[in-house]
Parts: sequence; structure tokens; C-alpha cells
Amino acid sequence: MTEFWERFAFYSVSWALALYVVAQFYHGDASGQAWASALFGSYTALIYGTGIFGGYVADKLIGYQRTILLGAVVMAAGLFVLAVPMRAMLLVGLALVIVGDGLFKPNISSIVGQLYGRDDPRRDRGFTLFYMGINAGALIAPLLTGWMAAHFTATPLQQNYRLVFLAAGVGMLLSFLWFWFGRRTLKGIGRPAASAEGMGRVLGVAAGALIAVPLVYWLLEGVGATGLQWLLGLLFVVVAALLLVEAARSGAVQTQRVVAMLIIFAFNVLFWMFYYQLGTTFNFLAENLVDRKLFGGWIFPVGWFQSVSPLAIIVFAPLVALTWGALDKRHLEPSIPRKFGFGLVFNALGFLVLVYALAHLLGTNGLLPFWPLVLCYVMQTLGELCLSPIGLSMVTKLAPPKLVGFAMGGWFLSLAVGGNLSGLFASRIAGSHGLTAAAALSGFTFSFWLLLGAGVLLLAIAPLVNRLMHGVK
Repeated sequence: MTEFWERFAFYSVSWALALYVVAQFYHGDASGQAWASALFGSYTALIYGTGIFGGYVADKLIGYQRTILLGAVVMAAGLFVLAVPMRAMLLVGLALVIVGDGLFKPNISSIVGQLYGRDDPRRDRGFTLFYMGINAGALIAPLLTGWMAAHFTATPLQQNYRLVFLAAGVGMLLSFLWFWFGRRTLKGIGRPAASAEGMGRVLGVAAGALIAVPLVYWLLEGVGATGLQWLLGLLFVVVAALLLVEAARSGAVQTQRVVAMLIIFAFNVLFWMFYYQLGTTFNFLAENLVDRKLFGGWIFPVGWFQSVSPLAIIVFAPLVALTWGALDKRHLEPSIPRKFGFGLVFNALGFLVLVYALAHLLGTNGLLPFWPLVLCYVMQTLGELCLSPIGLSMVTKLAPPKLVGFAMGGWFLSLAVGGNLSGLFASRIAGSHGLTAAAALSGFTFSFWLLLGAGVLLLAIAPLVNRLMHGVK
């Protein structure tokens, strides 16, 4: 439930951010889509990229529980700042949210991993159920805040987007309170080491977080998405080197496991590069190129499309967990790299649906039918279920035991690289005139072929990756 409210906050901002930027700072002009896309990609990237530092703080300084609580407070502050309708305050708010989530996100997942023994076969299924639970927050966020943005007050729509950010801030305060009062049920899991129980370290980390805010602001405003991509790539190389150095101290088996994990990280980048089009090109597609008139002329809110994925997760996650369990009993459960390969292929099929619709179903009014975008989200979600919860579990099994939190940060760093690439890619598709049907068709066709090729390649090399994992399932 702690993660439920964090995801409520995250997905509230995710569906509204790019639309808010275009509406508030470009007065609805489509020329703003390029910068909005690049900003969304940078925001998403830094949300996950800062997790590497949050994992280190939890591992080495103040423990998982205190890091999560501190991150929740910083995030809540940032979400309230977002509601101030000024460009500078938008970037300050995003910087606070990024720093706070960097402390929060990797460590809540690491605590779940610590609830199970290293070789407990229930671990994958436990993470899948955890993933289903947190997606309940992702489901409710666009539905509730999307309704608020459209109907809560009589002010212009861009004014109502600010209510979305305020609601997200309230959700983050609830996340803090839930974990504060519920942590006793963890029975000590995630507590700091006996030598680090004092509050001095917590105050030091809090001061460091505040110092990091202007740095993140500079990354968003001064460096931009292109420069950020180079920095993230360099950081990824450093993280990989540190993990390999730590693994080498434990011998060849642990080293090869880390190599296998890093190979999976690389394919993970591609998955999220295209998955995160949900906050940019898919949003602009829904707003401008999809016929959203349904029953009796009712207009389906743009934000509600992003509830399709979490709803599909809630529906299909138990079935996927049961399928893995049934196959495991028959010794037929696919290995981790094969699950990732299936995830990439499903993502590709989602784009294939949109390619077909743009090529053959565009109406005389210039709009697509409602169902192709919905089906695309469902196909991507099936891919996500093959990949994302399995990835969280994989890290806790393959990482060096002393750096599990750090390695979890590395996992989220791979999402960061993919997230930033998603913004750069979406910005390129939108161009200076905004998303058109022709531009979407070209961009989505490229997406399909690249994802399909990557999925087939990973399925082909799966036996090699399995050997590097030395028995980890």
C-alpha cells in the first residue's frame, strides 16, 4: 500500500505532465509537443536514474526504511510545488520529485526481495503479486485525477491540471503515513545496522538531498535530454564496472551472474524506450488523432487511456503468476531471458496494431477508431508482465549480496536510459509542428521492427545467458 500511493502520485503526474506543458506554456499549440516530450523523457529518466544513489544510501548509510520515509517527504513537497503555474517552479517541483523518488523507489522493491530466501521459488510470484498491487494505484490515478482535470472546477483545463498535482501530493503524504505506521509488521527488515541507528546520518542524507535539487534542476533546464543521455550512459558504465568489481571478489560464478544481469539490463532499455511513449506520443495521439466519442456523444478523457495498462495488469497478473507456477511444476517455466524476449515481442505487437490502424483505419475525419490504442496498451501490458516483475526478482537473485540495493538502482538506471530515449524519440516524431498521422506511422513502424528484432535476438541467445546465470531460475 505504500507503493500503491507512490504509484498513484507518479501516474497522476505522468499522464498530465506533457499535456500540461503544452496547455500552460504553449497555450495549446502543437509546437510545444517536442519540448514537452523531451521534458517528460528527462523527468522519467531522472526518476529512475537517481535510484542508484537511493540504493547506495539504503545499503551503506541509513537503511531501507528510513530512506523510504525521507524520500516520501521530499516527493510530497515537490508535488505541491508543481501546482504553482510558473516554468521555474515546474522544474523545481520536478527536481524535488526526482530526488525523493530516487530515495524511495529502489528500496521499497528491495524490501520485498528481503521477505524471501534467495532460492525461494515463490519469489517471482511474490513480486508479480506485489506488481499487481501497486498497479491498483496506477489504475485509480488517471481515472480520479483525469476526472478532476476535466470537471472538478469551472476554471480552464490547464488550471485543473494543477489539481492533479495537488492530489498527487496528498497521495504521497498517505504513502508516508502508511509506511510510518505499518513498518512494525516488517519485524526489523530494512532497519539500519546497529552502528547507524543515530539520526545524524539521516540529517546528513536530508541535507544531501536538498543540495541535489538544484543539480537536478540544472540537468532538466541546462543540460537537456540529449546531454542527459550521455551522462546516463556514462553512469551506466560506472555502475556496471562497480558491480563487476564486487562480483569478482566472490569468484567466477558471481561474476558471470552479474554479466547475465547486465545483458538483460541492455534489452530492458529498449523495452522502456518504447513503452514510455504512453506519456508523450500516445497522449498526443489520443488527444488529437483518436475518435474518443463513445456512448451518446460522451467524450472519453485522454488521461483514462493510461488506466488501461494497470487494469490489464490487475486482470492478467494473477493468470500470469498461476501460469508460471503451473509450468514450474512441470519443469517447463521459461527462463528469465526468455520471459524478457516474450516481453519485447508483445511490446512490438502493440505497435503493430497502431501501424495497421494508421495505415488502414484512418477515417475521413482524420481520426482513428477508439480500439487500436486500447489494444496496443493491452499488448504492451502483457509484455510488461513478462518482463518487469521478473526483472525486480532477477536483480535480487543475481546481484552481489552486499550490493542488492545498488544493483536495484542499476535496474532502474536501465529504465532511466530507456525513459530518456523515449522522450528524445517522441520529440523527433513530433518535430516542430506536432504529431501527425504520417509522422506517427513512420515512427511506430520503426518501433515495431526494432522491438521485434530485439525480442527474437534475446530468445536466440537465451541458452547462453542461462549458462551465465548458473542455475538461477
